[in-house]
Amino acid sequence: MTARRARRVWLALGSNLGDREAHLRAAVAGLRAGGVEVDRISSLYETPPWGVTQQPAFLNAAVSGLTTLDGRDLLILAKRLEADAGRDFRAPRWTARPLDVDIALIEGETVDLVDLVVPHALLGQRSFVLVPLAEVAGEAIHPRTGLRIASMRDLRPAAERAEVVRVRGPEWAEG
Repeated sequence: MTARRARRVWLALGSNLGDREAHLRAAVAGLRAGGVEVDRISSLYETPPWGVTQQPAFLNAAVSGLTTLDGRDLLILAKRLEADAGRDFRAPRWTARPLDVDIALIEGETVDLVDLVVPHALLGQRSFVLVPLAEVAGEAIHPRTGLRIASMRDLRPAAERAEVVRVRGPEWAEG
């Protein structure tokens, strides 16, 4: 049996219920405990809800790290962290939740499964993901578009990007 090679992964984090910042800090700690060597953390941003707009504002961030977890195991970890935060998986899509952990990119990999698409299928449409993600993955290339993440961010409408408001630097994750 051969050991898996560590690859860089980029994850998007969001929360709009309860102690939003504490949920995001717990997610970073949970990723580290679960096998992701998180080495870059974006600033913290407050953003309007997307999809279902009649709900509280989100706090969003992005992280980057190395892991030997494959896409499926990373998804299992993300779902466990969401469950630990109290997420109701029966709630309608895009409604309020204490924690959302999305796999944005996996170095050198695309995944097309029913329950997992990497790069995230809606990545290019979401300034609330692209703005923090560009801090930790600006030079990373989206394998389907061939664009740098920073370029994808810059292609979003200026008014939409302006709604992604930086509230703290990366030190938020330290507590």
